[in-house]
Amino acid sequence: MAFLDNSGDIILDAVLTDTGRMRLARGDGSFRIAKFALGDDEINYGLYDKTNTNGSAYYDLDILQTPVLEAFTNNTSFLKSKLVTIPRTNLLYLPVMEINEEATGYPRNPSLNTWVATADSATALSLNTGVPGPYIDAAAADPLTGITIDQGLDTVEIPATFALDPDLIENQYIIEIDNRLGQITSVQGSVQAVSFLDDDNIASYYISQVGGDLISTDLRSPPPAGPAGATISPISGPRGTRLKFSIKSSVELQSSEFLFNKLGTTDTTSALAGIVTANNYLGLKYIDTIVRITGGQTGYRIDVPLRLIKAYK
Repeated sequence: MAFLDNSGDIILDAVLTDTGRMRLARGDGSFRIAKFALGDDEINYGLYDKTNTNGSAYYDLDILQTPVLEAFTNNTSFLKSKLVTIPRTNLLYLPVMEINEEATGYPRNPSLNTWVATADSATALSLNTGVPGPYIDAAAADPLTGITIDQGLDTVEIPATFALDPDLIENQYIIEIDNRLGQITSVQGSVQAVSFLDDDNIASYYISQVGGDLISTDLRSPPPAGPAGATISPISGPRGTRLKFSIKSSVELQSSEFLFNKLGTTDTTSALAGIVTANNYLGLKYIDTIVRITGGQTGYRIDVPLRLIKAYK
């Protein structure tokens, strides 16, 4: 839903998503609004001007006059910045999530500024992805490569040795990925169960600290009993949890070029393409997508750019 006009009487435009309309159309009483979320995607708080010479009433005028988007039904395109309610009034810093490119040794590709995943074994072999490098072998049953997200207070004002307050620690994450392209796995290759698949083929994985192998708990420096590499983190202050996962390419990507031709494009000029062309391939076909991670406790969200590649002849 959206407010269509904020200059006079408030007009509320409420629409249902495609999934909501589908459930309402059943007519069996199963459609019930159990939860709702609010967002401020349109608002740029950097427009708050404390130096405005017209007085304090004008400090936030530009923010209040910002046009608001009309409500639309595509659930993948709205509410990217959800509002959260924090009852505590003594917080100086709020927890964030940051991508850790140092602890695991598998950073984003520096020239493409994205994570790269090979869609099939032939591509992985041509790129020699069996050795440590900036590639995820998404075709392997045991990837041993992945993406790492650290969570905590990114400030030097509070030492990392301090324990993060329990209500600021993420113990559950939601990972979203295009189900046509791949699945979420542990770095050991264990495929995770899809929690929800929407009408746009976006699969949501609810990853819990209890009974799971994707979340590690103690990243304090020095860690009293933490995992190896726990002291290496982009989070400067107290740390909460670390989420580490990998991606397994879909059967469609592994077995054919159909989705690459439909959704992607070709690459014959990059350094990666140069490697595969030296191994008797014409180049690479690739699909650019994102993997979205949302914290279940704070609602903080981060998008990880991902390029799935396939060598072709």
